[in-house]
Amino acid sequence: MGRQFAKIAFTPLVKKQQELHGSRRQYQRIEEIGEPGGRLGEDEREFIEARDGFYMASVSETGWPYIQFRGGLKGFLRVLDDQTLGFADLRGNKQYISVGNLQHDDRVALFLMDYVGQQRLKILGRTKILEGNEEARELIAKFRTSEHNAIPERAFVIHIEAFDWNCPQHITPRFTEEEVRDLLAERNA
Repeated sequence: MGRQFAKIAFTPLVKKQQELHGSRRQYQRIEEIGEPGGRLGEDEREFIEARDGFYMASVSETGWPYIQFRGGLKGFLRVLDDQTLGFADLRGNKQYISVGNLQHDDRVALFLMDYVGQQRLKILGRTKILEGNEEARELIAKFRTSEHNAIPERAFVIHIEAFDWNCPQHITPRFTEEEVRDLLAERNA
């Protein structure tokens, strides 16, 4: 865990719970001497670019959290630089809950899972939504994948505030169809 993630996540009430349950001292050390944790390195870049989906949380005007799965071909979530991600937002069920929430509060939490490798990466950031202008069209073209029947409506650009690799404990391995096919082909070769 990086210092920046701890700074954002460890509110006074969280710290109180850490004290009550005996973990505060170890996390206080991270806050004082841990890695900064605000810029992506090569490990994070490779992990992000290998994902075919992630979970994105936002908060509504009434304070309710909302989480949505975003999926696509591997690599649809692009690392633009060591503090910026982007993707083309594809037409879906037309509820626009995340889009509406992010107009109220631009903060997001992303949760990226590798079920097979039992790894997860949490990212906190601020989102800019681009739609209906030349910059949006350019970014959509840049982010577009070869996914059939995918209709991009807007571009999301996320400035990373902090990230944290979470422990693998309790991640149940799950396999996609592609991963099962690859394993079977390898076994039958």
